[in-house]
Amino acid sequence: MEQLESILQSISNVVWGWPAAGLLLLTGLVLTLRMLFIQVRGFVHGVGIASGRYDDPAHEGQLTHFQALSAALSATIGIGNIAGVAIAIYYGGPGAIFWMWVTAFFGMAIKYSECMLAIKYRKVEPDGNIRGGPMYFIELGMKKYFKPFAYFFAFFTAVAAFGAGNMVQSNTVAESLIRAFDIGPESLTLWRWIIGLVIAFMVAVVIIGGIKRIGKVASFLVPVMSIVYVLSAVVVLIISRDQIIPAFELIFYHAFHPTAVVGGSASGATIWLTITWGIRRGLFSNEAGQGSAAMAHSTAKVEEPVREGLVAMLGPFIDTIVICSMTALVVITSGLWDQGLNGAQLTMAAFDKILPVYGEWMVVVGILLFAYSTVLSWSYYGEKGIEYLLGSRSKLPYKWLFVIFTFLGARLELGTVWSYADIANGFMAAPNLIALIGLSGVVFTMTKKYMDEKARGLQKPLSKKIKLF
Repeated sequence: MEQLESILQSISNVVWGWPAAGLLLLTGLVLTLRMLFIQVRGFVHGVGIASGRYDDPAHEGQLTHFQALSAALSATIGIGNIAGVAIAIYYGGPGAIFWMWVTAFFGMAIKYSECMLAIKYRKVEPDGNIRGGPMYFIELGMKKYFKPFAYFFAFFTAVAAFGAGNMVQSNTVAESLIRAFDIGPESLTLWRWIIGLVIAFMVAVVIIGGIKRIGKVASFLVPVMSIVYVLSAVVVLIISRDQIIPAFELIFYHAFHPTAVVGGSASGATIWLTITWGIRRGLFSNEAGQGSAAMAHSTAKVEEPVREGLVAMLGPFIDTIVICSMTALVVITSGLWDQGLNGAQLTMAAFDKILPVYGEWMVVVGILLFAYSTVLSWSYYGEKGIEYLLGSRSKLPYKWLFVIFTFLGARLELGTVWSYADIANGFMAAPNLIALIGLSGVVFTMTKKYMDEKARGLQKPLSKKIKLF
């Protein structure tokens, strides 16, 4: 098992060298400049659309704007916000958080573009089933010799769902429960079996119901668990308020002056190591550029693609700028970030130091809910990937295979699962990012048209009431 982990880690480091990290930043920069900082000028309007004031039940689709955003956020707000942030700090130092913020800012323009294109090029079948996502805007929006990119994306979506989608989640749940209950080594195997089986059963109950059931569950779970987690972090930071400014100073200083102690060793970190850990954990957390959220947003009840893009770009802001930042500040202000703890254990220890008992168990409950909602949404993403490759008949067998891998994740080692997830995420993102650059002209034209119409008062809400559900 150690040899497998070492091999996967080596492959992950190659994938997340200059190729993936450079392509992600380049795409974000190109789209940000070409769309004239759409993540800034369209932010308030995006909030208004998400509130439900523009919803029209007559539009084709399966979910409201808010439900589509919740379904996408249920995949992005998860273990990456709790364990992923801690892992970034463990390996890349506090400076990695700065690069997570950079990824999120440019990621807002990326997610705007990919989700807007997902609406424009989606396929609505006679039975109401929606087929959308990067594989479809690559196939329909680009020239025919780019079709292999669509297959490539779909394949790695189906593969990545077994890593980022379920095994990382069930693995972290198992690790956190084992720590919380102080389970000894003699009972580890039995408890991993039990935890894996329980999670797998709970996942199977929901995912067999499809995207509508996932959307309903997510639209309740995501807001509630996010509010509880953020409020708990706020309480911790109020108590530790004298350490907040020093924490920000550490983040900004170490973003360009890597720490001398990283990952529990004295080998230190290079600037590039800090950048890549920030970017890879940022991508894992908010999934901007990965193309996954485009599949959830493609199901929205909307006819105007730009509107769904504006709603979608709120995702990286909520996920990374707000929730990940809260976790990072709690971890850094606790003073435990360089004490050799890693992943969820570091976050649990940081909360528990300031809020004894409650802090640790709040994180455990957060992990359970975050992980559960993430697994539900990623089951849909993987299903869409396999459907594109093998047709509708493949969906049910894939769902059961997904349930099996959810169980297996609880029994594997943390390093093995995360390295596998990073590799799959990198290969999944590559064709999507290339397509977004190729289709940036389409995004620019539609964005300009919509914003011009909005300025002339032609894009108005259908209702003055806020209706989220």
